[in-house]
Amino acid sequence: MQDTRPLLLESDFPSLIRQGVETLQVNLGYLCNLSCVHCHVNAGPSRTELMTAETVDQVLQVAAAAGVHTLDLTGGAPEMNPQFRRLVVEARALGLHVIDRCNLTVLFEPGQESLAQFLAEQGVEITASLPCYLEENVEEQRGKGVYDTSIRAVRTLNELGYGADPRLQLNLVYNPVGPVLPPPQQALEADYKRELGERFGIRFNQLFTITNMPISRFGAVLLAQGQYTDYMSLLRENFSESNLAGLMCKSLLSVDWQGYVYDCDFNQMLQLPVLASDSRLHLRDLLAGTRLTGKAIVTGEHCYGCTAGQGSSCGGAL
Repeated sequence: MQDTRPLLLESDFPSLIRQGVETLQVNLGYLCNLSCVHCHVNAGPSRTELMTAETVDQVLQVAAAAGVHTLDLTGGAPEMNPQFRRLVVEARALGLHVIDRCNLTVLFEPGQESLAQFLAEQGVEITASLPCYLEENVEEQRGKGVYDTSIRAVRTLNELGYGADPRLQLNLVYNPVGPVLPPPQQALEADYKRELGERFGIRFNQLFTITNMPISRFGAVLLAQGQYTDYMSLLRENFSESNLAGLMCKSLLSVDWQGYVYDCDFNQMLQLPVLASDSRLHLRDLLAGTRLTGKAIVTGEHCYGCTAGQGSSCGGAL
C-alpha cells in the first residue's frame, strides 16, 4: 500500500500551542468487524493489535491525575477489546464522560448481544458512523449489508432511549465518499433527520461531518488514483484561519493501543510523537510528571484537513 506520510511531514501550517488536556482519545486497537474504504487506521478483522489490561490501568491513572473530563474510545471497533467494558465501568466510576465511537454493526457481533444495554446502563455517549442516509453510498464505503444492519442498530439504541433521553446521546457521523469536502453540517443534519425519520422512525441528537484525511487507507487510494495532489490543493485552498481556535488538538490527547501519546489521532497514525521528539512519550511519562500544556503541537500538511471549509474535528464541523 502506498504511503502519504513522506508527503505530509514538511508543511507551512501555522504553529499551534496546547492549552491543556480535557479529553483522552484512546485507541483500544485495530481489530474491527469492518474494513471501510475511508478508515484512516487500516482497521479490519485480521488486525491483532489490542490494548492490554496494564495499559488500560495507565489510561485510568492518567485521566484521574490530569483532571481529564472525557474519555473518547475508538479503534478499530473499541468494543471488541476484551478490556472495553471494564474500562467504561471504571471510567464512569471516576466521574468521566465516556464516548464510544461505534460502527453500529458491532452490536450484532457474536458475544456482543448485551452491548447496547450495557452502553445505556453506563450512560455512554455513542458517536456512530453512518456515512450517508442512502444505502448505496454507505455500502460503497463499508460493504454490502452494512446499511441495513446499521439501521437496525440505531433502532435498537432508540428503543433503549438513545436520541430521546437527554442522558443517552446518540450522534451520527458523515464522511464524504470521495476526495471532496463535507457539505454544510447543519443542512445535512436536517436531511439525515428527515430521511431517516420518515423511512425508519429513527431519531438521533447531532450529525457530525468529518473531512477524510489523506493518510493510511484513504491516502493510499488517493495516490493510487492520482488524486492526492488535487485533494491537497482542495484542502489548502479552503483553509480558514478562523478554524484554528477550535482545533481539537489544543485540548485533546491521543493514546495508541500501546500507551504512547500523540497530539491527535491523525498524528498517531502518522507516527508523529508529541513534542517532535525522537523518542515517543508514553502514559508512564505523564504519570512520572511530564507536562504538555503550553508546548508546541506537531503539525503537517494533513492539518489542512481540519481547517478547510467549515472545519473538521471528532466532534464535527468547527
